[in-house]
Amino acid sequence: MSLAAYEDIVAGPLHDYLQLSQKIGGDVASHAKLVEKAFQIQLQFLRTAASRPAPSSQSEQVALLAPTSQQIQAIQEFREKHRGSAFFNHLSAVSESIPALGWVAVAPTPAPYVKEMNDAGQFYTNRVLKDWKEKDKTHVEWCKVWVKTLTDLQQFIRQHHTTGLVWAKTGSVPPPPSAGGVPPPPPPCMMPMADPAPVIGDDRSALFAEINQGEKITKNLKKVTSDMQTHKNPNLRTGPAPFKAPVVNNNSTGKPSAPVDKPPVFSRDGKKWLVEYHKGNQNLVIDNTEMNNVVYMFCCQNSNLVVKGKINSVVMDSCRKCSVVVDSVVASIEFVNCQSVQMQVLGKVPTISIDKTDGCQMYLNNDTLNVELITSKSSEMNIMVPVENNDYAEYAVPEQFKTVITKRGLQTTALDSLG
Repeated sequence: MSLAAYEDIVAGPLHDYLQLSQKIGGDVASHAKLVEKAFQIQLQFLRTAASRPAPSSQSEQVALLAPTSQQIQAIQEFREKHRGSAFFNHLSAVSESIPALGWVAVAPTPAPYVKEMNDAGQFYTNRVLKDWKEKDKTHVEWCKVWVKTLTDLQQFIRQHHTTGLVWAKTGSVPPPPSAGGVPPPPPPCMMPMADPAPVIGDDRSALFAEINQGEKITKNLKKVTSDMQTHKNPNLRTGPAPFKAPVVNNNSTGKPSAPVDKPPVFSRDGKKWLVEYHKGNQNLVIDNTEMNNVVYMFCCQNSNLVVKGKINSVVMDSCRKCSVVVDSVVASIEFVNCQSVQMQVLGKVPTISIDKTDGCQMYLNNDTLNVELITSKSSEMNIMVPVENNDYAEYAVPEQFKTVITKRGLQTTALDSLG
C-alpha cells in the first residue's frame, strides 16, 4: 500500500508538474527532467526498504541514500549554473524545496520536515505568481501542482511513515559492495542524516543482579572520612578550572561568517553584469547598461556599487556592509543572505525583495512610494521616505507577527516594535 500511494503521487501531481514544465519549456523543462529522476530514484529506494530490514551500520545507510542525495545536489547545481535564466524563480522554487526528498533520513517527525521545505520554496513560487499571473496562467498552474506534489508527499508520510521510514522486518540483505564501489557520502546540506541509535549492551543480567541484592548492595561502599570532606579541608577545594566547551557559531541561516577570499570579478556575460569578491572598493560603477540587463553582486565586503541607466533587476547575494545606488529598475532589487547593506533608488523600482538578511537600509524617493516590499526571515529593515526640507522619515519594517485562528483560517497581523 505504501508503494502504491507513492506511485499515485508520481502519476498524479508530479506528472502534471512535468507536463506543465514541458509546456513552459526552456530551463524549466530541463530542470523538470532532473526532478523526475529524483522521484524515480526515491521510488526505487522505497522498494528496497519494503524488501529488506533497516541497514545495520551508518556507512550502509549512507551508501543507500547516496543516489538520492546526489540527484538533489544536481538539481540545485542546475539552478546555480542558470542564474541569468528568465525562469530563475521557477528553478529556485524547486531547488529550495527539493531537499524534501531527504525525509527518508529524518526521524521521528519527517512530515513536518517536508512542510518546512515546501514553505521554503513558496517564497519563490510567490514571485512566479506575481510575475506571471497576468501574462500566462500556465505558470500559475505550474506553481500549484508543484506545491501540491510536496503537500501530497507530506500526507503520504503521515499515513505510511509517521515516525520515520518503515523498513521490512524480514527479507534478504544484499552483500556489501566491493571496495571502491561505495558512492561518496551525501553532502550534509543536501540530505539530513538521523543520529545513530545508542548501542545498548546485550547482557543486562549483571545489572539486575546488583539491584536485587537488597541491603547488601551497600556493603562495598567506602566510608567517607573527615579528611576527605571538602567543608573540613579547604585545600581539597582547589584544583583545575572546570572545562568549558568552545563556542561554536552555528550559522543556520546560510550567511557567510566571513567573505570568501577569491580574486575580484567585474565583467559582463551577455545580459548579466557580474560583480564578485570585492573588498573595500568604493568606486564600482556600471554604465552603458540596457533595459534587459541584470546586475549580480556576490560575496562583496565594504564596497559601493553605482548602476547608471535603466536595467531589469539587481541582486545582492551574500554581501556585508555594501551599498548599491541605482537609477531605475524594471523588475526588482533583491537582497539574499546579506548583512548591513544599503540601497538608494534615484528613479523607480516596483519591487524590493529581502530574504535571510540582517540589516537593510532602503532610501526611496517620491517616485518610488508605491513600491512593494517582500520580506522573509530578515531583521533590522528600515525604509527611508523623503519628507520636506530634503530630509527623510525612517520607518521600520515589521519583524514580529500575531496569528489567530478564525472560521476562515489563519489571520496574521504585523506587530509594531515596542522599543
